[in-house]
Amino acid sequence: MQVLRVADYRIMPWKNGLGSTTEIAVSPGAEGLDGFDWRISMARVAADGPFSRFPGIDRTLLVLDGDGIELAVQGSTVARLDRRSAPHGFAGDVPTAATLLGGPIVDLNVMTRRTAFRHSVSRFDLAGARTLPAPLGPTVVFVEEGVVSVQVAATLEVLAYRDTLLLDAQSPAIRVESTTSARLVLVELRALPLT
Repeated sequence: MQVLRVADYRIMPWKNGLGSTTEIAVSPGAEGLDGFDWRISMARVAADGPFSRFPGIDRTLLVLDGDGIELAVQGSTVARLDRRSAPHGFAGDVPTAATLLGGPIVDLNVMTRRTAFRHSVSRFDLAGARTLPAPLGPTVVFVEEGVVSVQVAATLEVLAYRDTLLLDAQSPAIRVESTTSARLVLVELRALPLT
């Protein structure tokens, strides 16, 4: 189990140079944007324009702040996303353009290398306590809104706004609790068998 705090996230330029991204977690932890198997990051999108291309990468995006965005992925219907939308998946190597629905937004991006990992992303509101099952692979719990206490075996951690908990396949089930209300994003990563 590893707690990742907002203050420790790494800010770096977009691959296409048109903005910046805040890297939350990446594996392996090599420099650059071409060698990862999976990556989770936040980005501020301040203007309409093209998304960076990531050959061999599958992406999922959800809106954290702002009015929303329309994603035009070549060969697909335009997707309209806002803060209440379900996470939206698309291929990172297909030309994609974004149109803001109002002002700037902040989004959360999950990316996996198609030949190495699969991912699923869900978001849920939390008022009270909930038990999440033991992970089957690398698993990320991201605090989208609020403050959450997390019990993992005998360890208790408090996650504040935009903090992250990173678990591995050896972690037990975890209990998450909010005394007011919170919103969490759960990212589950599954390694593909070597061929």
